[in-house]
Amino acid sequence: MAIETINSTTNKLVKSFEKMRDEQVNEIIISSEKAYKYWRKTTFEHRAKLLKSSANVLRSNSKKYAEIMTLEMGKPISQSIAEIEKCAWVCEYYAENAEQMLSKEMIKTDASESFVQFDPIGIVLAVMPWNYPLWQVFRFAAPALMAGNVALLKHASNVPMSALAIEEIFIEAGLPDGIFKTLLIDSSQVESVISNPLIKATTLTGSEPAGMAVASASGKALKKSVMELGGSDPFIVFNDASIDEAVRVGVTARILNNGQSCIAAKRFILLDEIADEFETKFVAKMKLLVVGNPINSETELGPIAREDLLLELDYQVKTSEKQGAKILCGGKRLEREGAFYPATVLSNVKKGTLAYDEELFGPVAIMIRAKDEADAIHIANDTPFGLGASLWTSNTENAKLIAKEINSGSVFINGLVKSDPRLPFGGTKISGYGRELSHYGIKEFVNIKTVWVK
Repeated sequence: MAIETINSTTNKLVKSFEKMRDEQVNEIIISSEKAYKYWRKTTFEHRAKLLKSSANVLRSNSKKYAEIMTLEMGKPISQSIAEIEKCAWVCEYYAENAEQMLSKEMIKTDASESFVQFDPIGIVLAVMPWNYPLWQVFRFAAPALMAGNVALLKHASNVPMSALAIEEIFIEAGLPDGIFKTLLIDSSQVESVISNPLIKATTLTGSEPAGMAVASASGKALKKSVMELGGSDPFIVFNDASIDEAVRVGVTARILNNGQSCIAAKRFILLDEIADEFETKFVAKMKLLVVGNPINSETELGPIAREDLLLELDYQVKTSEKQGAKILCGGKRLEREGAFYPATVLSNVKKGTLAYDEELFGPVAIMIRAKDEADAIHIANDTPFGLGASLWTSNTENAKLIAKEINSGSVFINGLVKSDPRLPFGGTKISGYGRELSHYGIKEFVNIKTVWVK
């Protein structure tokens, strides 16, 4: 895929970028290794100061960076601005907590003294997606840099301006050259980068095929990897739920980021008793969403990030309809310039329907009916994915018991699934492995070293 920015609101080319040659990439890797030898010896206090400076740069230029994201992938501008703030938050969170998270753990043994310490490992390569162009980079970079590692970024080929902006942010914040570098390369070059002995670990957020390719290359080179992959998150509404609140949050959970989120609510599993009411109210709210140019503050639903992604989504919807699903609203691309797809609701979705079995990456909500609680749990787990889940009920004690039965990396009770620097984030099954964020995330890319003294 060419490295270029295309305005998905108009489908017009904005700017093309020249791919880095392999020799250039190797030079950057060598430079990053030199930077690591310096950076790993700096104090937490020094790194924290620079991460807090990065947060200040983000906030001071939030409009600038938000507009880049909105231009490149169509995110509504209000959500882009919120993403900038979240990036600043994760920088500050690790600046304030990394030293305590990585402090020595004293353990009583037969030694005079024994403890576990957490040492940096070197260069971490991140292969990142386009849907949250800044957040998904900062949520890996902030803990990795605070741990004393350095970072290389291979971003998605359709968000090169965002990729370069991130490097610019760290430079403006005062980080030395080589601590964070962007590689403008295509996917065919990634395996050779991973095989470079100076690269010590990889992290990827993206599709299952991309995850398998990077995980395979990392495994072949015996390098640690963390994978955050796709999801088809269940949003289960029980009979005793507040239907109006579940509908309000459910619509947001489905169309946030134009529906292009791994942790978006995708499968709405409804108990039979409340299914008709929920569907009616949900469809009514989906029809009221303001679709338009994402640069306008009133826009709630912008374009799909790329034309090819829209065509894939449209194929999934049309195929599901042929297989028996019923379109309650939307279901056909909008006749306007750009890659616009309407808020869509599919009902009568059953096992064997493409919409039941695959992840739909766009503003398409899938309604599935369950006979009872046990059936709802079965449907929720009847997927190869396991990223997040949302349960809606007034009986939170029972919901906590149900949460134990749900095969996913997180369960949110009476709330939409979201990432938070204070909580571990990641999935199970084909949604990936390893964790980002919290103290678990910062410990993914360190050498957990035992020291025994007598």
